[in-house]
Amino acid sequence: MLNNYIIDRIRLPFRKEKELFSSLYNILGFYPRKIEHYKMALMHKSVARRNAKGRPVNNERLEFLGDAILDAVVGDIVYRHFDGKREGFLTNTRSKLVQRDTLNRLAQEMGINQLILSSGHNNSHNSYVGGNAFEALVGAIYLDRGYDACMKFMQKQILHKLINIDKVAYKEVNFKSKLIEWSQKNKVRLEFRLVSQGKDNTGSPTFCYKTAIEGIEGCTGKGYSKKESQQMAAKETLNRLKREPQFIDSVFAAKANRTKMEEEPVQNVPDTEEKNDFIITSEKSSTTEVMQDSPMKNQAAEMTEKASQVTVTHDEFDLSDITATPKELSREDIIAAAEAAAFSEE
Repeated sequence: MLNNYIIDRIRLPFRKEKELFSSLYNILGFYPRKIEHYKMALMHKSVARRNAKGRPVNNERLEFLGDAILDAVVGDIVYRHFDGKREGFLTNTRSKLVQRDTLNRLAQEMGINQLILSSGHNNSHNSYVGGNAFEALVGAIYLDRGYDACMKFMQKQILHKLINIDKVAYKEVNFKSKLIEWSQKNKVRLEFRLVSQGKDNTGSPTFCYKTAIEGIEGCTGKGYSKKESQQMAAKETLNRLKREPQFIDSVFAAKANRTKMEEEPVQNVPDTEEKNDFIITSEKSSTTEVMQDSPMKNQAAEMTEKASQVTVTHDEFDLSDITATPKELSREDIIAAAEAAAFSEE
């Protein structure tokens, strides 16, 4: 009886090792060569283990490595799959594939969460656990088998079985971008205000952001990064704008108050007529006043006097004086004109 108990205790580690190999095969599509890499990838920092040198033993370093490898692999796949697409589209698609929500869902669907070794009290609220372990596993694959194995893992185990890359590419999930676009179209002011930041029970950083539209408080969002909390705040604000007409009314009322002075017409419109103050007026009184001190006043007075002596008679000019043909001259008139011209030349 005692011998059987001892045998069972000896076989137990090997049985767990075999179960781990089997589980990893189902997840990765191949058997690990160096199991220690994968064990490290599944060890959460909450376990608080240390090695012989006193350094923490957890999956944070592998997570860092896996994050970089995952970006390169997914970028490679997206680049080849969407031939001719621009950089912005490719970047957006890659971001959707490697974002926390996607990796967390993959970790849950693939059974990675069940293999994570942790203290057991933080998995329910820390949204990073599954996604971090997924990245750490990619890091372990890279150390164990190299870059090509990481590429095959993503292509065969993820994109072929679990993710439709085309649907992901054309699905809009950036709620912050949507809210910003809405605010720009409606010409309203949008802010993301940091409400608080701190750490949870395991030391992970936490953030809380709140939206404000035209100074009207929107919704709050909490997360383990600024980006995540802002996305949640934007999502809740969009939902509120859809279901609460009074919220939209208050936003546009605040906008109207802000732009009231800009929209009111200007009462005093500046005069565009040019004032020619420098031109001397032609009125008699003004002319007389100016000319009194002028050196040309005598000449001007004489010209004025002569002009006053001219009497215009409108009947001096008669249409009968205009003839179509000149008068015919007699022989005597011609001789007299010639003689007069001759005598005048003398």
